[in-house]
Amino acid sequence: MTAPRTIVIAGAGIGGLTAALALAARGFRILICEKTGRLEEAGAGLQLSPNATRVLIGLGLQPRLAPHVTTPASVSIMTARSGGEVISLPLGSADDHAPYWLVHRADLQSALLGAVAAHPDIELRLGCPVDNLRTTHAGITVNGEPALALIGADGAWSFVRRQLFPETQPHFSGLIAWRGTLETRRLGSALIPRGVQLWMGPKAHLVVYPVSSGERINMVAIMPGAALPPGGSDKGDASEISRHFAASRWPANARAMIDSIDNWRRWPLFTIPDGGMWHEGPVALLGDAAHAMLPFAAQGAGMAIEDAAVLAQCIGTVGDDAAAIAPALARYAALRQPRVIRIQRTATQSGRIYHLRGPMALARDLAMRALGAQRLQARQDWIYNWRL
Repeated sequence: MTAPRTIVIAGAGIGGLTAALALAARGFRILICEKTGRLEEAGAGLQLSPNATRVLIGLGLQPRLAPHVTTPASVSIMTARSGGEVISLPLGSADDHAPYWLVHRADLQSALLGAVAAHPDIELRLGCPVDNLRTTHAGITVNGEPALALIGADGAWSFVRRQLFPETQPHFSGLIAWRGTLETRRLGSALIPRGVQLWMGPKAHLVVYPVSSGERINMVAIMPGAALPPGGSDKGDASEISRHFAASRWPANARAMIDSIDNWRRWPLFTIPDGGMWHEGPVALLGDAAHAMLPFAAQGAGMAIEDAAVLAQCIGTVGDDAAAIAPALARYAALRQPRVIRIQRTATQSGRIYHLRGPMALARDLAMRALGAQRLQARQDWIYNWRL
């Protein structure tokens, strides 16, 4: 695979695979370089709101994903103060052109990989780290291979970003995401969520929803903790998370869900603030490599998917003109940065609201009820209604 119409993508995560499909649809030949020798599940469940599913459906992925996704009717916002529901927000129906999907990360990755493998203009190389970059008059060489551009989709600890912006390092938020799944049948019927449950509580919150067509339940608990090694995760001690939620006097139903999982993994939450870092010359970043963010707006994967679509649109008309790549990537950055900044700030603010205590938590719950479901849901329209 050689230039002139080749684009190299570093990283075979959700953003990198989506970008490969979007760019290949614009007529480019794609080489994906993935440093690991085998792609394995990372994380657990994902929420994909309409701004993301609209892109995936446009790339023809709906038939591959349909057997695995769950389309929730609502999100129930719960409070640890009483153990009850504050308000329920509708999320649309399965008949929508761009539904709200709940999916296991492994199922989404598998669907993307299947589409990549079926595309004649995409090559995926495993065990192939990007470790040598050199800009030329005709574009860039990556590990000795000529290309028009390099796209760094290699995560928060991106090698590509370190070459462009070595002073930019992810910042530890002080929070740990505990993630786990279990078979739905193992959870008591009274505890099985029908849609998304968002539990708000003192210095922590809990998100629970079905994945794998309802056969499994995904849980994510966010609480303070010490940083792990950069880019790492580890097996969490179930007794630690149980003690934290018991000491904070969370209600029995929330603690019962937490105690039902014995395979927790802990992920430190790192961010790249201020709208992220985006491009230099023929090299651009997308997803966490550009703008790792807190997950409290459920838009981490969504922003990577949007990035991929906008990137492909911006460079889709450059042809073989290497000189046109840098201006096209500048357009991509200019289009993406304002929206990403707003999403990052929304996520940070949401986390503060979720973790309120005492009278402030009571005021929050009363304010949500006073606003009502329609007005609260309308506050998400600017996120969900995004279109390319």
